[in-house]
Amino acid sequence: MEKQSVFIGAATALITPLDEKGVDFVQFGRLIDWQIERGIDALVICGTTGEGSTLSDEEHRAVLDFAVRRAAGRVPMIAGTGSNDVAYAVDLTRYACGVGYDGMLLVTPYYNKATQKGLIKSFTTVADASTKPCILYNVPSRTGVNIEPSTYAALADHPMISGIKEAGGNISKIAETASLVEGRLDIYSGNDDQIVPIMSLGGKGVISVLSNLLPAETSALCHMYLDGDSAGARRLQLKYMPLISALFCEVNPIPVKAAMAAMGFCRNYVRLPLTEMEDAHREHLYGLMRAEGLIK
Repeated sequence: MEKQSVFIGAATALITPLDEKGVDFVQFGRLIDWQIERGIDALVICGTTGEGSTLSDEEHRAVLDFAVRRAAGRVPMIAGTGSNDVAYAVDLTRYACGVGYDGMLLVTPYYNKATQKGLIKSFTTVADASTKPCILYNVPSRTGVNIEPSTYAALADHPMISGIKEAGGNISKIAETASLVEGRLDIYSGNDDQIVPIMSLGGKGVISVLSNLLPAETSALCHMYLDGDSAGARRLQLKYMPLISALFCEVNPIPVKAAMAAMGFCRNYVRLPLTEMEDAHREHLYGLMRAEGLIK
């Protein structure tokens, strides 16, 4: 069975507007509409940037349900359903499939620090329960474990595992993975500072934090490269490096929440154990945003 790409280009790892009372669905709806109107290629809901790990189960499902209904088929929708509890990931994946998501994003089980054998069994268990394609998410700086290229290769023929979000940062490992899974798994950059490098290895795009602020521009970067304008894509990649750096000067999503609050899309509120951005970092970020015309 030939696998279909969940998306090609840029998918925003979307923030979840929160305040002391819970999820601000009015702002969330505005944000979803704006992202789609600005030409984003897909949206990821309840990922790391969406603070999925600190949403209650009721909130998580409500956010997933609201977002897919609001998007109403205008762009592919990807649900963050991974967990360190595989049974919970299975339940949430079944729920997201049922409410109409086009794909799942499955983060490496965190804290438990599974072996590679454990990763294979865990991802297979969730994918077996899914009726939609699954993108595996490797982010060892957060989870404490790395998905090895040989592990991707072992999972690549599963009919419901279609892609990889690679945020490991090791280009050599990603190149090795690309050589082992070519034609069987789509590779997406999970780091905004590596979009062009990963696309040069055959990547299909990015799951992006930057595109919360710049959906049209991040999508354009990807499609320039895909359309053969590698020089244009490289120029955009390098142009946005200072802003990308500022968005990751503290733990994501602390900076992007501050940025989106300044743009009027949410409160500058993150849930503990995250805290608001340090003043000096925030002013540096806002300066870069002013230079891009994002805020006054």
